[in-house]
Amino acid sequence: MATFLDFESPIADLNEQLEKALEIKAKGKVDVSEMIKDIEEKISETQKEIYSNLNPWQRVQVSRHPERPYTMSYLKNMTTDFVELHGDRNVNDDKAMIGGFAKIDGHSIMFIGQQKGENTKMRQYRNFGMANPEGYRKALRLMKLAEKFNKPIVTLIDTPGAYPGLEAEERGQGEAIARNLFEMAQLKVPVICIVIGEGASGGALGIGVGDRILMLENSWYSVISPENCSAILWRNWEHKEQAASALKLTAENMLENKLIDGIIKEPVGGAHSNREEMFENVKKAILSNLKELISMDAEKRIEERIEKFSKMGVVED
Repeated sequence: MATFLDFESPIADLNEQLEKALEIKAKGKVDVSEMIKDIEEKISETQKEIYSNLNPWQRVQVSRHPERPYTMSYLKNMTTDFVELHGDRNVNDDKAMIGGFAKIDGHSIMFIGQQKGENTKMRQYRNFGMANPEGYRKALRLMKLAEKFNKPIVTLIDTPGAYPGLEAEERGQGEAIARNLFEMAQLKVPVICIVIGEGASGGALGIGVGDRILMLENSWYSVISPENCSAILWRNWEHKEQAASALKLTAENMLENKLIDGIIKEPVGGAHSNREEMFENVKKAILSNLKELISMDAEKRIEERIEKFSKMGVVED
């Protein structure tokens, strides 16, 4: 059964009507084909109307939709010959961070991304997509491996943040993320970073330094989540919608502020409403950007990458 967000209640009501009409049709006693057609058209129109006017908080909700595709889904549907690589060669294998070589249209690429779980058991196994220090060290190990064999890197970002537990801090969470920022800025191979869902804080930025930073239409990217921002400023979560607007965290906001390089369009209704179309859109974006980046001189790529991030947050008179 489909899951509907609170602002999708008109769609949910129409969907319920459609299910009842389909039940009547299945019994075969009454011809309801015209009714079904009308309801389907209304669902499509209502969906377009709602999704053309989403506010920042609603986009945050869509980015967290339980049926939204995660990193592993993209790898299974966009690529071939995926070989997952494990471990940071120091502590253990972080299940919230996955990576390995795969092919897209003949291009061998190192894919790295956060993985959330698709049910309660898997969410616990994947630590809700929140990586520990060893996850970021594994990511860096795989990036260096890609650089060694001159293979481009694509990162898929989807995390509510790096794991904030005491043991993560004891093992050097801040240092691990900082090291990734330093090393990613200087990688000699093309690096494409795509925010496919949540892009929260240093947890996202730890695999988010690249030549091209892209965001899905209904993803968000910010130093803090709306709920935590509300908790700090108002001492509760009741102002999360106001915080979402103030943070300017949507893809449109980020592109306007020149913090990302492009937006990947989602199907009407969000990435979960038409997964095949979403996978195809992301695949096309990777290939088009890769074609441009591969043709560039490595030193020029690095220079432009560093310059891009050095300009962020700088105000000139």
